[in-house]
Amino acid sequence: MYVSEILTDLPAADHAEKEQAVYALLQQLEIPYERLEHDPVETMEQCAEINEKLGVKMAKNIFLTNRQGDKFYLLLMPDDKPFNTKSFCEQIDSPRLSFASGEQMEQLLGCLPGCASPMGLMNDVEHKVTICLDQSIHRSEYIVCHPCVHTGSLKIKTFDFLKKFLKHTGHGRPTVVRM
Repeated sequence: MYVSEILTDLPAADHAEKEQAVYALLQQLEIPYERLEHDPVETMEQCAEINEKLGVKMAKNIFLTNRQGDKFYLLLMPDDKPFNTKSFCEQIDSPRLSFASGEQMEQLLGCLPGCASPMGLMNDVEHKVTICLDQSIHRSEYIVCHPCVHTGSLKIKTFDFLKKFLKHTGHGRPTVVRM
């Protein structure tokens, strides 16, 4: 699998518009980042080389909705922890949740399935998505995620994500859970 060296500049003009928008916003908010370009990845197992190069494990991003389809949750959790729906629902005081559809993900986050990313919150202007972080992600120094496409990965300080990015998007403080 192709994985570039670490980059700190903007992606080339031929990259996806949604990816360019992520990096433009990070620059506007003065959030430093490291990024990689790579072949498409669709599983956490494929992220091993990316994790090694960035020195941090990529978070698993799970996009969920309630039965009525009017409440949405983006959960970031370590890739080596199993997702327990019942425990998560209890912690956020919600009845049963299921995976949101690809159409809902694209509409709310601007991401296709396999590309779910907290960076997509910049597209959720109506604030329909609640961001949830596993406590270990919340306490970590960095967050690694896709820039709304699965041919790139980026690393930013968790502090910048919480204090600058979420403040800018209007999503406020995340719900912290224990998975």
